[in-house]
Amino acid sequence: MQNKSWTVLGVLDWGTIYFKQKGVRNPRFSIEWLLSHVLKVKRLDLYLLFERPLHTKELELLRVMVQRRSKHEPLQYITGKVDFFGIELTVASGVLIPRSETEELVEYILASHDKDTPKRLIDIGTGTGCIALAIKKERPKWEVWATDISKFALHVAQNNQKELGLQVHWFQDDVFAPELLRHYPELRQSCDILVSNPPYLLRDEWKALEPEVRDFEPELALFCSSTHRMYTALIKQSKALLKPLQAQMYFEVHENYANEVQNLSKEHGFTAEIRLDLAGKDRFVICTHNQS
Repeated sequence: MQNKSWTVLGVLDWGTIYFKQKGVRNPRFSIEWLLSHVLKVKRLDLYLLFERPLHTKELELLRVMVQRRSKHEPLQYITGKVDFFGIELTVASGVLIPRSETEELVEYILASHDKDTPKRLIDIGTGTGCIALAIKKERPKWEVWATDISKFALHVAQNNQKELGLQVHWFQDDVFAPELLRHYPELRQSCDILVSNPPYLLRDEWKALEPEVRDFEPELALFCSSTHRMYTALIKQSKALLKPLQAQMYFEVHENYANEVQNLSKEHGFTAEIRLDLAGKDRFVICTHNQS
């Protein structure tokens, strides 16, 4: 961007062409996202501001963001913000960016449980805290717990909690060597709902990922060594945490391994069904605990 007079329309048109030349996915959307952030307006409102000139400081900030995006850095890391289920979350490099599919997972939980009955829910692998915080906002009577192996992720989640003024209990924990019950024995077989969107990509999928994901998002939150190992650990932990009867697990899964997760859940005494995401992919496994 050379030093000249720029309007909103001029920036949108230039940015679209520039990002397209750089091979950036969704070039028009990318420049809209960045420009709306700089101008502190909604993205669609840009189309009411075509003739508005950009000031020097706005252009300087936009230049830096455009350069970062031209290297395929995710928009959410550049602006530090993401909208998730009606709440704005801070997101930072080193923490998984919440996806729209995970919003669908939240919707499944809310649709199955009324707002007036108190519940205890635990979110395993919380990341930004998106699931836990969205649930707490929609179900203020619920007691919500959330864990993650990453200390940094929990720091981001706790900051999001403060910004939103919500109450969630956080705990750093490893699903393969859980310590939660040792510290909080009162949680044993007391939870009504366990939800998890764990790392479910396998290493051999790395090359096929978009550069925005492959080169920027944390491997710890993306990859697992084995679908069987990951979900077996989650199911074993759930049996220690969930009430003996009619408690539920909600898993987000890789579409290629939904049947495997469903069968694993059944082997451990759950009824389990697969639900599709809006793209028609096998994305969720919802389980009900039927054994004492």
